[in-house]
Amino acid sequence: MKALLYGISLQFKMDIRSKSMLITCYLVPLVFFLFMGGIFTSIDTNATKTLIPSMTVFTITMSALCGLPPAVAEIYGTDIKKMYKANGAPIWFGIVSQFVSSFIHTFIVCLIIFALSPLIFKAELPSNLIWYFCSEITYLAATLAIGSIIGLLFKQQAKMTMIGMIIFLPSIMLSGIMFSADLLPNFMQYFSYVFPATIAFKAMTNFQIWQIPVLLCILIALCVVITLLLKFRIKR
Repeated sequence: MKALLYGISLQFKMDIRSKSMLITCYLVPLVFFLFMGGIFTSIDTNATKTLIPSMTVFTITMSALCGLPPAVAEIYGTDIKKMYKANGAPIWFGIVSQFVSSFIHTFIVCLIIFALSPLIFKAELPSNLIWYFCSEITYLAATLAIGSIIGLLFKQQAKMTMIGMIIFLPSIMLSGIMFSADLLPNFMQYFSYVFPATIAFKAMTNFQIWQIPVLLCILIALCVVITLLLKFRIKR
């Protein structure tokens, strides 16, 4: 346990110095928040009710799908993996350290948005903070799991970027954070539930009891996939 905590602490410090993490986890989400937050609230005064969930979903999706995969691939696609083996560390050590580090960094940005939104844009706080943060944390973990899978499956930066964007763009456009999902055709509204972002955004804005269990089931399924991929890495 001490070794794992040390690994997480070390990875967290390394990520702070990483330009990729700085851009995808901090710079892009916060610039998007400051720029689009002003546009959303000036165009539609009702946007203040959903601004915090919208910016949170964008931040999590950007960080997990665009920032995490290259970091995971760097561990399991290079000689770093051999260093883990040489020192007797289990194969899952690297991905757990990277996962937790990315979780903390992303959650920090989400808290910054949560704190600044009412001050800058007079955004309304979620009515039920407990369910809001439960939904946010579950979605964050599930999306980071997707990013981890992308990083384990692909070694080339171009392929990771392409797959990440294939998931990122529909997640943002169909979830309802950019415009009301009611404006979409019926079949696209149903299709949007393929992406966890849609369920998470609805859970943060209009909570229903089924939403968090569904996100948890998605998270468990993704963790099973990660476990199988790691076992495949051991055999190679």
